[in-house]
Amino acid sequence: MPVGIFRVCLVVITAIINHPLLFPKENGTIPENTEEIIKKMKEREEILRLEQLRLEQEIAGQEARQKALEKAAKVVEESKEEKVPWDMWTAISLVIFLLIELWRQDFQEGNWQDTGGEEDDMAVLGKAFKGVVLPDKATLASFYEKRILGTTGDMARMREMVEGFADDLLEALRSVCNRDADMEVEDCMGVGSMYENWRVRKPFVCDLIVPFAPPEPYCFRSQIWCSGDSFPPDEQGYGTIKVCRADGDAAGCICDKTKLGEDMLCLLHSQANITRPSSQMEDLLCFKNTQYLDADQVMKWFQIAVTKAWNRISHKYEFDLCFSLLDSPGALKIKFKSGKSIAFNLTPVVQYENSDVYFISHFPRSGLAADLPSSTHWFLTFAVYERRFIQLVSKMLPANACHVSCLQILSFLHGKQCSLTGPSGLTNYHLKTVLLHLLQTRPCQDWASEKLEARLQDMLKFLEKCLHEKKLHHFFIGNGKIPAELGFPIIFQRAEPLNLFRPFVLHRDVYRKTVDTFHEMLRNTSALINEYTVHIPHAHTNGIHKESL
Repeated sequence: MPVGIFRVCLVVITAIINHPLLFPKENGTIPENTEEIIKKMKEREEILRLEQLRLEQEIAGQEARQKALEKAAKVVEESKEEKVPWDMWTAISLVIFLLIELWRQDFQEGNWQDTGGEEDDMAVLGKAFKGVVLPDKATLASFYEKRILGTTGDMARMREMVEGFADDLLEALRSVCNRDADMEVEDCMGVGSMYENWRVRKPFVCDLIVPFAPPEPYCFRSQIWCSGDSFPPDEQGYGTIKVCRADGDAAGCICDKTKLGEDMLCLLHSQANITRPSSQMEDLLCFKNTQYLDADQVMKWFQIAVTKAWNRISHKYEFDLCFSLLDSPGALKIKFKSGKSIAFNLTPVVQYENSDVYFISHFPRSGLAADLPSSTHWFLTFAVYERRFIQLVSKMLPANACHVSCLQILSFLHGKQCSLTGPSGLTNYHLKTVLLHLLQTRPCQDWASEKLEARLQDMLKFLEKCLHEKKLHHFFIGNGKIPAELGFPIIFQRAEPLNLFRPFVLHRDVYRKTVDTFHEMLRNTSALINEYTVHIPHAHTNGIHKESL
């Protein structure tokens, strides 16, 4: 702005100095051509006037721009001053909204998040089932004694018979195999409900797993979903097994160095490729053109090996042996001449490192069982640790604890309901997982025999909550509170929890069927139990209640 004023003054001074009337010539006379001079002076004056207007406009523009800049700066400063309070109020509003939403959900669910609760308040199992009450303690005790206890002796006799036969069958299997080229089969182990003493529904089926390993110089190298490499969500809980040489060289095979009989096959390579170079051989137990162990190939090998073993020892027994399920490699059935039969599962597994976690080739089909991502993906079973955990906890519980009784009653009710309305996505393994969680969270004294009714209500309440949320975590995976006495691998404790109900999220029809079956079971609980319960006189019932008090 000062520069503009200076320029205006300079123009005015120049005009004054050059004005001819103020500074005449030396002779002091007016020139003769006065009109011409006046004309030029007017022209000059007009030019100066236009220049003055231009300068004034320029000065006005500069002043306007200056005011605009000052106003913009003032707005920026005001916005900076208001920004912090605005952000603070926004954050506070968001937190209040989230708290209201959480409170609303908790209010709708009632007291479902509390698995403990008061025993006297748990006769009603949730807002969806108001009025559904379980039978009293006396009725439950009578039902358990009449319907369940009688099966314990039958299970013990069946286990003894099946284990003895399985040991003989596996010994025969080893004798028909080439020790230099065939898989090495180890002793079988009993797992599942028959060996945890809570199986109640017939037919009784013993589950035996048989670890096997490749012949020297080969070994299995496993990779699990939680080992650090990224696995898709549908492959969580699975792993892969690679067949390779112990010295790291996957090329070559022992069948090239050992002369096999005419009726013997190398379990790593097909018969058509025995005479070919090692680099061109196709693995019999591996997926085509890979080194990964194929569960389908293992199934075929195991069925052939069991058939050969049975042919060797069949003359010693007065019964027949056959495969009961074509899609399960070790689902066997013993058929007696009287028409009776005994079913058992003899399933090949691969040990995970030096633990008692095993890769299992096949599981029995269920409504919720998802298909394997591929035949090279093996599911991991923690059945050995589950049995050990129940045995460990049982030693710390009161005498005649009710934990096994709760699982037996719930398994019976669910199985009976499924026989009436059809199968659902809920399995006995889910029921056992619920019990394992409650065994870890509830005090030992809460499992006394007189608290059977309350603990059964706990299991139903916990299960209903899990179904409502479509979330039931695997007991061992992601559980950092596993007792150290079990020697459980730390890698699984540090893994992300595995949701056993994830298929419910993907299959809405299965979920709807499962929830409907569970609701129907709750409504029919009293009728199902009373159907197998001896009538109890009212006076005797009162006496039992007094004793429990």
